[in-house]
Amino acid sequence: MSRTVVVLGGGISGLAASYHLSRARCPPKVVLVEGSGRLGGWIRSVRGPDGAIFELGPRGIRPAGALGARTLLLVSELGLDSQVLPVRGDHPAAQNRFLYVGGALHRLPSGLRGLLCPSPPFSRPLLWAGLRELTMPRGREPDETVHSFAQRRLGPEVASLAMDSLCRGVFAGDSRQLSIRSCFPSLYQAEQTHRSVFLGLLLGAGQSPQLDSPLIRQARAERWSQWSLREGLETLPQALNTHLASRGVSVLRGQPVCGLSIQAGGRWKVSLGDRSLEADHIISAIPASALSKLLPAEAAPLAHILSTISAVSVAVVNLQYRGARLPVQVMLGGSWLPGAAASGVLAPEQFQQQAQRAVATQLGLKEPPSHCLVHLHKDCIPQYTLGHWQRLESAQQFLAAQRLPLTLAGASYNGVAVNDCIESGRQAAVSVLGSEPSS
Repeated sequence: MSRTVVVLGGGISGLAASYHLSRARCPPKVVLVEGSGRLGGWIRSVRGPDGAIFELGPRGIRPAGALGARTLLLVSELGLDSQVLPVRGDHPAAQNRFLYVGGALHRLPSGLRGLLCPSPPFSRPLLWAGLRELTMPRGREPDETVHSFAQRRLGPEVASLAMDSLCRGVFAGDSRQLSIRSCFPSLYQAEQTHRSVFLGLLLGAGQSPQLDSPLIRQARAERWSQWSLREGLETLPQALNTHLASRGVSVLRGQPVCGLSIQAGGRWKVSLGDRSLEADHIISAIPASALSKLLPAEAAPLAHILSTISAVSVAVVNLQYRGARLPVQVMLGGSWLPGAAASGVLAPEQFQQQAQRAVATQLGLKEPPSHCLVHLHKDCIPQYTLGHWQRLESAQQFLAAQRLPLTLAGASYNGVAVNDCIESGRQAAVSVLGSEPSS
C-alpha cells in the first residue's frame, strides 16, 4: 500500500511540492488541501474591462541563477513556453533602475562612468564603496542586520539608500530589523567564504549546476531581467492544477484545516471540520504562524518557534491611465503599514489616494485613472529578522529528534520570491521521497 502525503496550502509552494511528488517513479497518494476557494496563494491575475491584465500580487519572475532556471524548466514541462513574455536585457525597463530619494527620482549609476563619477543620490563615486568592500575584514558575528552588514562593508550611504530600498522592494521590510544571513544568504556566504562580497559573488558565479532547456538558453542569450505570462502569472498555478488533475492528485478547495494530531500508529489525523484525513507524512506550505496554531500538544516547542516568524501586510494598488501602455502597480505598507490599515480598517479609497499621489509625484500622471483595483494582502511577506536561521535550525532539530513526519515548505523559511517558493516545494518533495523526483 502506497504512502499518503497530505500537502497543506494551495499556494505556489504547495502546488510545486504536489507536482514533484506526483512525478516520482513510484508516487505516493497525494492530497492537496487549500483553505480558500482558489489556488495560487498571493499570485492572482485579473483581467480589466478593456482586457488589460492586472497582477494583484507578484508581477514578474527573475530568470537568474539556478532557481530561476528551475522555474523556467517547470514552465517548459507545463507546456507554457509560448505564453512567456520576457523583458530582454536591451529593453529600457531592464537597463534603467531608479531610486526615489529627497522628492526626486534618481537613475541608479551603471557602467564605468557610474563607478568613477558622483551620481545622485550618492554623494561620492561608487568606486569608493567598492574599494572599501574589498579591503574590509570578514565579519565575526554569526548574523547581523542587513543595514549593519551593508554599512560595515559598503558605507553608511549605500546602506541607507540602496540596501534599505532593496529590503523595502523584496521584503517590504526594515533593513535595520532583517537578517543578512537569512534574507540575502549569497551575500553572507560570499563574505564568509572569500572575505569579500564582490570576490565571493564573482568567484562563485559558475559553481551552481547548469540546467538546460531551449527556454533557459533563450533567457541567457537575451539576458532576460524578468518574465511574465501572456494571460498573467496566475496561469502558472492554473497549469500546475491541471497537471495535478491529470496525475490523479486529490485537490480539496475551501477546506480549512482545523487541527493536526498524531494517532497511535504514528500517522497524522488532519481535521477539516466535518471530515478528516489520514496521512503518513505532511508537507506544510502554509504560513509558519498558521501551522503553529494547528500542531498538537506534543509539538508545543515547535509551535512556539513557528509562532515567532512574523509577516507584514501589503496593499497592492493597480492604476490604469488612458494612453498609458501598461497598468501601474503601487505597493504600500509592509513594516510601515499602520495597525489599523493592516487589519482592514482603512478603506480601499485611502490606499488608492496614496497610490495616486505617489504616481503623480514620481511619474507625472496627474489625471484620475480610468480603472483602479485595490487589494490588501494580510500577513503576506514573512520577515526574516535577526536570528531567523537559529529558529529554523531549532525547528529542524525538533522534527528530527521527535521523528515527526512533517516537512516545512513555503515563504516562511528560506526565501519569499516566487522562485524560492517553487524550490522550497521541490525540496520538500525530494525530502519526502528520499531521492530526486523524476518523470
